[in-house]
Amino acid sequence: MLKIKNLHVDLEEEDKSILKGVTLTVEPGTVHAVMGPNGSGKSTLSYVLSGRGGYKVTQGSATLEGRDILGIDPEERAAAGLFLAFQYPVEIPGVGNMTFLRTALNAQRKARGEAEMSATEFLKLVREKARTLKIDAEMLKRPVNVGFSGGEKKRNEILQMAVLEPRMCILDETDSGLDVDAMKLVSDGVNALRDGNRAFLVITHYQRLLNHIKPDVVHIMADGRIVKSGGPELALEVEENGYAGILEEVA
Repeated sequence: MLKIKNLHVDLEEEDKSILKGVTLTVEPGTVHAVMGPNGSGKSTLSYVLSGRGGYKVTQGSATLEGRDILGIDPEERAAAGLFLAFQYPVEIPGVGNMTFLRTALNAQRKARGEAEMSATEFLKLVREKARTLKIDAEMLKRPVNVGFSGGEKKRNEILQMAVLEPRMCILDETDSGLDVDAMKLVSDGVNALRDGNRAFLVITHYQRLLNHIKPDVVHIMADGRIVKSGGPELALEVEENGYAGILEEVA
């Protein structure tokens, strides 16, 4: 599904190397978790894959289902099935949640050569998805993320993911700022989307999220590289002992 080979990325403004040879393959139907100390390059990886500006790829490749995604615009990546849930979702004053969701969905359907969804069909779909995520109908009527709590913003992003049904979902520290109940709701929404055709790349600092979203593989990033990979027990090791031992081991 997602194949990253020897990816090197610089921060354009500072001419600073951030990613220094990331290689990673995420197969359909799997969940991969990426953990690591602050500044290790985890969020940069998500930004580069989604097409955020300010970064320069100097070496390597990234493909989604065989298609090069580094050379196409962010909206083309989205239409190809890539979705990024932000660590800090932005507010969009003046743009209603329902309008935003329907416009995004129909734009992707059009890009794939599919018929646009009617207002009636869309309303039925979004109400069903919102009910599953325990999102109040009033939230759907408000501008995107405006006045939302941290938990509401994250659930709103999971709602976007549920409506758009991407093939490759990247969650950039979705657990950041969530209390226990909000984390459980967000995790339930993610787990409801898991199937044999969809894959997840979950970036997190904490094992607690992985108690709810069970990963198949855990990767540890440090200094712009993936330095160790393993099963769920690797996250437990980090929770108990921190990163020091692992970093010494691979030094």
